[in-house]
Amino acid sequence: MFFKKISLVLLILSATVIAKAQPAQTQLDSVLTLQQCVNIAIINNLSVKKSETQMLRDKISWDQAREYLLPNLNGQAGYNITYGRGTNTSGVTVSASQSKFAQFSLNSNILLSNGLSAINSIRQNSLAYQAGKMDFQEVKNETTLTIISLYFIELNSEDQLSQAKLQFDASKVNLDREKNLNDAGSIAPAEYYNIKGVHSTDQINIYNAQTAVLTAKINLLEAMNVAYKKDIRLERLQANNSPGLYPSNPDEIYSAALSSLALVKASDLRVKSAEKEVSAAKGKYYPTLSLGYGTSTQYSNLPNGNEPPASFSSQFKDNRLYGPSLNLQVPFLNYFQSRNNVRRAKLDLLDAQNNNSSTQIQLKQQIEQAHANMNNAYDRLQILNDQVVTYQSLYDAQKTKFDAGVITSDIFIIAKNNLDAANVNLINARYDYLIRTKILDYYQGKLSF
Repeated sequence: MFFKKISLVLLILSATVIAKAQPAQTQLDSVLTLQQCVNIAIINNLSVKKSETQMLRDKISWDQAREYLLPNLNGQAGYNITYGRGTNTSGVTVSASQSKFAQFSLNSNILLSNGLSAINSIRQNSLAYQAGKMDFQEVKNETTLTIISLYFIELNSEDQLSQAKLQFDASKVNLDREKNLNDAGSIAPAEYYNIKGVHSTDQINIYNAQTAVLTAKINLLEAMNVAYKKDIRLERLQANNSPGLYPSNPDEIYSAALSSLALVKASDLRVKSAEKEVSAAKGKYYPTLSLGYGTSTQYSNLPNGNEPPASFSSQFKDNRLYGPSLNLQVPFLNYFQSRNNVRRAKLDLLDAQNNNSSTQIQLKQQIEQAHANMNNAYDRLQILNDQVVTYQSLYDAQKTKFDAGVITSDIFIIAKNNLDAANVNLINARYDYLIRTKILDYYQGKLSF
């Protein structure tokens, strides 16, 4: 399940698609920081809430396992009315048209020994609770990673919009120049209409970029499970235009993940919990020893021989019995329940061990793939950096020639389109590489903003 979520995050990077959620009513600042977005998402996210309630259920199970070691206390009261022959408190059968009989008892027992089954059950539920806390932390980590990705995607969209506006402004300067020359008859009309077409394309690019910003912001707020507000803006982050190569290799990242990633800790704890489940089940093979104490009394309205029945208060006092008891229960034969419970517990342990092995194998594969993706993103970023420099030089040269009338608009437009595309790709590459590094940070348990 975890690795499917990571794949979803990677899908978001290219498609910016996220599952819809019912918006929650949350008061938002007009400018949101990344930290605020993460905090709001963790509070509102339904998966986080479900994980938290499951963790609390595990806590209750642990509490209950410990409380089984406490003494119990049970009271019982009964009142019977019969017609015909009845039995008085002395056990003598007496004829009566109506007889009334009441019994009261109070008993307490405390477990002394049951083959350490109760102790191992406490340890089992304690480890399960610890695993539940790790699951809770893991869901919060995954939510944090998703929000970081969507936050960067929105910033990327804003940068793309800024780039589109720069392209539009630059083409407007060229369009105004060509219009003046065309009006003066100094150039062929085709030259003017070529530049006018480029300017229209740049205007359409602005509209598309504005839509992309809106979509990215909606996706982010939906992931935070809050209603969309058009006046919300995101705090800009200080982006490094020339980031270095990620310093850790796959083996180092995997080693750090084994010791710090909540997903791995939860899997390890479930193996240990299953081991204690086996020990607790085996404890049922042994006798159960408990210490008890009880008191009881009774009342009857039937006469005691020739004497009339005593009052209720007298009988309640005089018929009182009390004393301790030592109880030993030996499980000679119980439909093989203990044996089958042990067998089931061993199968649970086998499942936990298999899941743990599978988690570590998949984790290793995911880290290798994520590291390869990061390297590819870094190489692409370096190439695009060089490409922008190259196309910028070419554009500057062609712009000089175009302004001097040495080349036609077709040649100049090619240079402009190449530079515009390179700038757009470079912006995408920077954020793509940044998100790839955050994924690797996540695996090592050191996500930062």
